[in-house]
Amino acid sequence: MTLAAATDLAAAANENLAEISNVLIYSAMAVYTLAFFAYIAEWSFGSRSKVARTASALTPKTAAQEKKAPAVTVNQAGGTAVLERPKVVVRAATGSRDVPDGPGAHGGDEKGDLYGRIAISLTVLAFLLAFGGVLTRALSVERAPWGNMYEFNITFSTTAVGVYLLLLALKKNVRWLGLFLTTSVLLDLGIAVTWLYTESDQLVPALHSYWLYIHVSTAILCGAVFYVGAVGVILYLFKDAYENKLASGGKPGSFATSVLERLPAAASLDKFSYRVNAAVFPLWTFTIIAGAIWAGDAWGRYWGWDPKEVWSFITWVAYACYLHARATAGWKGRKAAYLALLAFGCWLFNYYGVNIFVSGKHSYADVGLGALQSVGF
Repeated sequence: MTLAAATDLAAAANENLAEISNVLIYSAMAVYTLAFFAYIAEWSFGSRSKVARTASALTPKTAAQEKKAPAVTVNQAGGTAVLERPKVVVRAATGSRDVPDGPGAHGGDEKGDLYGRIAISLTVLAFLLAFGGVLTRALSVERAPWGNMYEFNITFSTTAVGVYLLLLALKKNVRWLGLFLTTSVLLDLGIAVTWLYTESDQLVPALHSYWLYIHVSTAILCGAVFYVGAVGVILYLFKDAYENKLASGGKPGSFATSVLERLPAAASLDKFSYRVNAAVFPLWTFTIIAGAIWAGDAWGRYWGWDPKEVWSFITWVAYACYLHARATAGWKGRKAAYLALLAFGCWLFNYYGVNIFVSGKHSYADVGLGALQSVGF
């Protein structure tokens, strides 16, 4: 076999792998859609009769109910001293009221739990298909599968689902994330295959470095974990408003009650988001440092105020402010949550906005009709 014939065979093999990757990604989207409907069924058919924990803990009691409250009895020298039951209001460290966590999307119901298990099984299957799509994309070009925005998107969404499944495997109470996760993953993959798709191709010379594997992979992992934390923050804000309304004597709508009663308490959601963001923040710090080292190797300077570098640093500052505020007595709860959303907004702009709307050394081609050829981070 001649060298030219061998080259043609290799090119044909690479094209086949790229096509297989596309089929796997579309298949993953189809299964994610089924998982989405299964999560909807979990929320819809789960029992609504077992989700009144927050309401019962926070709804102000009437005078008649107060009279019926059990008394505390103390035996004293053959007699009985009856004391009034003290009213104790306990608040969590975040400033939210200490109320019990909800039973989850299934509402403690066997039928809802069955739909939830089906949804998780479908999510696992979709994750495996998407992972296969990312892997075959990498094999088709014989490099890391994140050399452009399309590849970054499919890898990012797959990593986000992987983080969710890992938390489930660790027995963490995060099944409530499933519906929100599959919704956003479908949106992300839809954007990838519709507007960001790029033909499988080799990298520009500046990206031929082992730092591509280190720097970009950590950026993808950080983004996936930041996303999980952001979902927790958004749900915390809704649950906190719901708890405050109940505590002030208000009556939320039936839809809000059905959904929000099943979620963990506001304090639990706030703690979850804080721990997730705090855990990944050192890795984001390493990501920026690794990028600077790579820039020194590729461009001869460690920092050149490129838009991607600037917004990566802005994101770092925003998350640093959130973590500091969250650990400071005067900036807990909702104020810190708004900072967390601002920080994630900076990350999103760094992810999409800088690549699409701002030109710099991290952009390697213009936006075409269906592709944006730029490095993810």
